[in-house]
This record gives sequence, C-alpha cells and structure tokens, in this order.
Amino acid sequence: MHGERDGLIEKQAQATEMKWNKKYTYPTSVRSLINGKRHYSIDNRKLPSVTTILSATQSEEKRQSLANWRARLGAGAANKVMNEAAVRGTSMHTYLEAYIKGTGHLDLTEAGLQANTMAQQVIEKGLGDLGEVWGTEVTLYYPDLYAGATDAVGIYNGAESIIDFKQTNKPKRREWIHDYFTQLAAYAMAHNQVYDTKIQSGVILMCSKDNLFQKFEVSGKEFQGYKHEFLRKIDQYYKIVSDSEGCADTKNDQLDQQNSG
Repeated sequence: MHGERDGLIEKQAQATEMKWNKKYTYPTSVRSLINGKRHYSIDNRKLPSVTTILSATQSEEKRQSLANWRARLGAGAANKVMNEAAVRGTSMHTYLEAYIKGTGHLDLTEAGLQANTMAQQVIEKGLGDLGEVWGTEVTLYYPDLYAGATDAVGIYNGAESIIDFKQTNKPKRREWIHDYFTQLAAYAMAHNQVYDTKIQSGVILMCSKDNLFQKFEVSGKEFQGYKHEFLRKIDQYYKIVSDSEGCADTKNDQLDQQNSG
C-alpha cells in the first residue's frame, strides 16, 4: 500500500502545469432535486439539468433496453453495478479536475486507487491536446431553459471545445454514445449564448474500468446536428412539463433561429 501511495504522490508531483486563460466568469450554482430530478439554481431560477432533459426524453427502445438489463441482473446486482460505477466515476473526475487545477488529489480507497489509474490514462493519452483551459467543472446555462456542468472548456486540438470525462464498465462504440454528443452540444449552445463564443467542437475522453482509453470527437455539421437534436428534446421536455409549455415554445423558436446555421 505504501509503495502504491508513494507512486501516486510522485506522479502528481510530475504533473504538467496546464495553460489557463480565465477569460470568462462562470456562475456559481446550487444543485437541487425536484421530483427526484437534478436542477440548478441560477439567478433565483431552478433550471432542469441537461441530463434530466435527456433522461426524460429518451426513446422507448432505450428505456426497454435498460429495463431488460436490470431484469437480467436482478435489481440488487444492477444497483450495485451502477453505484460502483458512480463512485468510480466521481473519483476519476476529482482526480482529473485536481490535475487540471494543479492542486493534486489522493484517495487511497479501493475505488480511489482504481480511479487514479483510469485518470492517468486520460491524462497521458487525452489531455496533451488541451492547449488552453478556460474553466473546469464549469456551470453553464441557457437562460430560462436549462443548465449543466461540463468537465472542461477551452482550446482542444486547436479548436474551441467542450470536453467531458467519462468512465465506463466496458469500451464503447461511437454509435452507442449518441447522448454524450447531444450533451456536449447542449453545453456548447449554452456557452455560445451567454459568452458569445462559437464553439463547434466536443470531445469525450473516456476510460474503462480495465484501463482502456478512448477519445471521441465531434465537430462541424455532425455537431450541428446534435445541437438540433437537443433543441427537439427541449421542446419535448417542456411539453412534458406542462406548466412551462408556453414559455418553452417561444424560447425554443429563438434557439432554433440561433442554431440554424
């Protein structure tokens, strides 16, 4: 245990200092649950999170697939898998955020040690192209519509980008992470609206629990398509939430005009 601990400390001491450019002031927010769904309190408004909107509007096929998976494993085993993944993912995110900030982090629990190894894969194979950091664990919001937190925003591989870190139980195929790209597009639209940027690129840096690193990038017309996908989901979500329906239709028209290029 001491050798592993010393190795972690040495790796942190050798961490490369990230180039920061704090050109934008990001809001503070308080997360809360409304009917069990995550919301963000920003300017005295409670806005649904991007993940809440994606969850509420997921296809029946996806819902059934998840239900089938839970049925195969059994409720107890499925909950255990999900809880372990959540703990591991939170710890990996904490390591990566600390690395970007240059503060260091140490977690000697079993989950923490595993998450550190996963984070090192992301650092060594994915963060080298992060040329400039504007913020990490950044709260973003589209006024009156939605909010969320992205893991990093800045210049990645020469392009203004939204960057998210993901842990996974097993490697993913690109066609399986449609929602991840839609999530990035939602954050990009929010950032572009509030800060007058033109972010047209999203990056997923992912590591499996078996330490296989994967990078997925989306940009250009494909990224624009995911923006339009999220616009449709906003409309669908606010039709589900009937007390916001009228306001959502008006705001969604504005969003559609902004992102039609």
